[in-house]
This record gives sequence, structure tokens and C-alpha cells, in this order.
Amino acid sequence: MSLPKGLAEEVSKNLVMVARLIDEDPEGAYGYSRVALRLASRVAAVREAAGFAAYATQKYSEALAEFRAARRMTGNVELWPVMADCERGLGRPEKALDMAGAPEVHKLDKAGQVEMRLVAAGARRDMDQLDAAIVTLQSPELASNSVQPWTARLRYAYADALLAAGREDEAREWFAKAVESDKDGSTNASDRLAELDGVEFVDAFDESEDEDEDGVADTDEDVDAGVDGVELVDLHDEDKGVESVSVEAESVQVDSVETGTVESVESAGDSADGDDDSSDELR
Repeated sequence: MSLPKGLAEEVSKNLVMVARLIDEDPEGAYGYSRVALRLASRVAAVREAAGFAAYATQKYSEALAEFRAARRMTGNVELWPVMADCERGLGRPEKALDMAGAPEVHKLDKAGQVEMRLVAAGARRDMDQLDAAIVTLQSPELASNSVQPWTARLRYAYADALLAAGREDEAREWFAKAVESDKDGSTNASDRLAELDGVEFVDAFDESEDEDEDGVADTDEDVDAGVDGVELVDLHDEDKGVESVSVEAESVQVDSVETGTVESVESAGDSADGDDDSSDELR
């Protein structure tokens, strides 16, 4: 179906935003898809985009309706696996398994067939059929040494199913294989493998690591404060009864990160009244 030029451009802009946001901001993508849907609900590409945006926000009933509409318009079966996964999302794994055995699966390309296998294995797990899920994933694509776009996800799903079945050693082996094939970070196989190996990640910026046993931060300022009984005074604390503070300084140069310029600030004084600002501002 063709659209008037102005309308077509407006619809295209919204579809571009759906594609741009769907991974990082699914809700935002969903909003743009609804606009495109209002403008051109009879365009198959719009219904498909609306389906994926709804799917990304776990609106499975809405997603399934949009995918069905797109399929009716085009007669294409490539949406069959994601439609089956919507059935899983709606709590109907038996329906997903029925779709996995339907004639439409044979019309899918290799990527679509692998995706359908992943959905079927997920449905088996939904039904607490772990052994069946493992067998479902065992395939020539899993055993192949050739790395394809689906390889990492297939190996990851297999490793995860093995782990759920208590077969930890095998799971570790397949998580490692998933890491090898996961070039774009589509899975968290590396994290799962580290967990199995007992590797614990520590946040290097965790301030609690700097605290002593009494929960007091051990800093240079605290150490200095305890020398000779000298109390450190916050020059900016208005509650302190400090009448004057002596400040001596040489010329100070400050690099400006944003402008790349160097500015000089010179401050000197024999004394500063208690009502005056006790520090110069560096710009």
C-alpha cells in the first residue's frame, strides 16, 4: 500500500525512531510505534514494527495481534517463531509447542528454524520438562564449529538448560563455547562462566572498602588530624568561630578541560576577615 509523500515521510521518521530505541529504550520505541500505527495501520511494515515494540515491552497480547496482522498482509512466515514466543509470554507454552510442530516451520530459513528451536526449548522449560528442553536444543547447528549469528544464543540456551538440570560440568563447557562465539555481547555467557568458576567481581569504586573496622573512613585527612592534637577546621563552615585565616599562595595555573585554555589565578593576602570568603574561585 502506497502513502502520500508527506504522510510516508512522517511514518518513516517514526519507524526509524522505533528501530533506534527498541534496544535501549523500549518504552520510547513503543510510543513512536503507536504514532506510526495511527498514521498508517494498513501498512505491513508498520504493524510489524508495532509488534516488535510491544514485544520488547512485554505486551505480548498486543504484540501477537500486530504480528498476526502483518502476516495476513504479507503471507510471510518469518514472524512465526516470535509469535510462538508471545504465546509463551501469555502463559501458553503448549500453544507454542503446537506452533513448533506446524508446517509453517519448514518454510522458515535456517535462522528462523533455530529461533523456533529456542522457543520450543523455552516452552519445555516453562512446563518443567528440562530433559526435553535439552534434547530439543541438540541439533546439527549446536554441534557445528561454524559460528553463525545464532550460534552464541543457541549455545547459551543449551548451557543454561544443562545447569538447570544440575549438569554443572557440561554447562560450564557450553558457557565457555558460548563466550567464544559471542563476539557482539548478545549474551551474558562470560558472567555465567565466571560464576561457575567462583570468580567474584569487586567494585573498585566501592567507598566501603576504604573504611576501617569501626566504619570510619581511613583518609590522609584523618591521619593528619590526629597529629599533635591539632584539630582540622572546615574553612567553609560558618558555624566555626574563626575570625581570620592567613592565606599565602603562588600563581596557580588551571587547565580548562572544556576549552583547552590555561588560565591563571593569583591569590595573595596577609589575612582574611572572618566575614570574607576564605577561598578563591577557580574558573
